[in-house]
Amino acid sequence: MKRLVVLVLSFLIVFDGYSQDSTYWQQEVHYKIDVSLNDAQHILNGKLDLKYINKSPDTLKFIWFHIWPNAYSSDKTALAKQLKARKDAKKFSEQEKGYIRDLSFTSDSKSLKTEVDRDNPDVIKVLLNDGLKPGSSINISTPFTVKLPGYFSRSGFSGDQYMVTQWYPKPAVYDKNGWHQFPYLDQGEFFSEFGT
Repeated sequence: MKRLVVLVLSFLIVFDGYSQDSTYWQQEVHYKIDVSLNDAQHILNGKLDLKYINKSPDTLKFIWFHIWPNAYSSDKTALAKQLKARKDAKKFSEQEKGYIRDLSFTSDSKSLKTEVDRDNPDVIKVLLNDGLKPGSSINISTPFTVKLPGYFSRSGFSGDQYMVTQWYPKPAVYDKNGWHQFPYLDQGEFFSEFGT
């Protein structure tokens, strides 16, 4: 009977410690996206407005964004290198490549500077004019143009059919381990901040 009582008490202490963990937090992002498809040129023209809520205990000086359509832009991206390593990798013509362009990040009508990752053109750092303090939020906007690739690796077009994923500028996840600004990969999965 003593063992059972000790076991139950141990379980309750562990469970209570887990349920009362006040150190857990998760960032929050809310999107409004207006976009249109030009099906003659296979291009998306859009405008992104988002609200980023900093629920972390850290003041953020920048936000990493995934601009994953650029993974399809050249044979030097992490996606292209991963595909090239496979024996069944398809070769893509210039007409089948894709990209995202015409980005111009602003907050409260003020321009935000950006820095593209040297090794990964599908990741961009958006520098905040003022630090984003814990519990604060920021509204960020940008236009964007996406040239859809010929269909491969989850996205693109084939004839008059469209399979479009990971197509808009999206903040990378920031958690207790820091930023997760990884490039787009064929093998692997994606995760994002909570939001609408």
